[in-house]
Amino acid sequence: MSCADQRIYLDLEVRRVDCRQCGAVKRERLDFLVENALHTKRFALYVGRRCRTGTIRDVAAELRLDWQTVKRLEMDYMREQIRRVGTPGPKVIGIDEISIRKGHSYRIVVSDLERRRPIWFGGEDRSEASMDQFYRFLGKKKAKRIRLAVMDMWKAFRNSTHQHAPQAAILFDKFHVMKHLGEALDKIRKAEYARLTGKQRGFIKGQKYTLLSHPQNLTGTARKNLKLLLAANKRLNTAYLLKESFGQLWDYNREAWARKFFDNWRASLKWQRLKPYEKFAEMIERHWDGLAAYCKPENKVSLGFVEGLNNKIRVMQRRAYGLRDEEYLRLKVLTSMLPQL
Repeated sequence: MSCADQRIYLDLEVRRVDCRQCGAVKRERLDFLVENALHTKRFALYVGRRCRTGTIRDVAAELRLDWQTVKRLEMDYMREQIRRVGTPGPKVIGIDEISIRKGHSYRIVVSDLERRRPIWFGGEDRSEASMDQFYRFLGKKKAKRIRLAVMDMWKAFRNSTHQHAPQAAILFDKFHVMKHLGEALDKIRKAEYARLTGKQRGFIKGQKYTLLSHPQNLTGTARKNLKLLLAANKRLNTAYLLKESFGQLWDYNREAWARKFFDNWRASLKWQRLKPYEKFAEMIERHWDGLAAYCKPENKVSLGFVEGLNNKIRVMQRRAYGLRDEEYLRLKVLTSMLPQL
């Protein structure tokens, strides 16, 4: 253990005794030491807390420890965090996938949206079989207590939830729905860029993220460029206004009102020659039940937590220049929202 810039070593005599019952030689157990390790429990907890805000390399250099030793201590710390919070029994879950490396390698993350923390990380991909692993981990009894599952429109997640938690309502995540709408808007932008020439084309070039951003998030030059673009191109102006208005769908408290809004929104596409939007509207029609579920007061849960967690995981991966140890990544994800010990 350390004190200021000095390292302190404790030299202790540990007694060994012969057990009369089993005949084995056993060593005296000291409660303040980590089992089979050369450091105290308090020091191990300190290393774990430091690793919550710093990299393994930085903590190892600061404490003059081996890199592998710091990593092992941090993993022990995270396992203890998970042990103390106990087995989860969620009623509202959020399901999403994350990419762990290049080449479409995915893992599934399931969160408890009421307690606002991830509770499971696993699977081999984002298939139905991988999603089934979560429900086996949870158990039949606890799966029957789930009343709401928030997810994107990936069929495998939906099928697995219907099979293992048929009582749970399915709610599609607003972020992923608006992402599909943003992709449709970008297709219209590209089509307009290909159609036009000269000065008219210049208004569109390089304005992808200006169109996809919320107007409140634009400042200075970006806001001025958006105003010029919408004034110069009628079709993009119409598409942009339709995109911004669609977010009102999640403001309604009754399904009938939400349905009327969507029908009016879809009717406004007539004669506009916005094919990507028409395909988007057809997709919403096919998945309407998963959107209408948000109109019920009991389903008004935070829809931004899952995507916020995804962003946090990406920061972890960037800070570590990619995490190749999957067990370490699993522990980092599951403890990312837990209080420190």
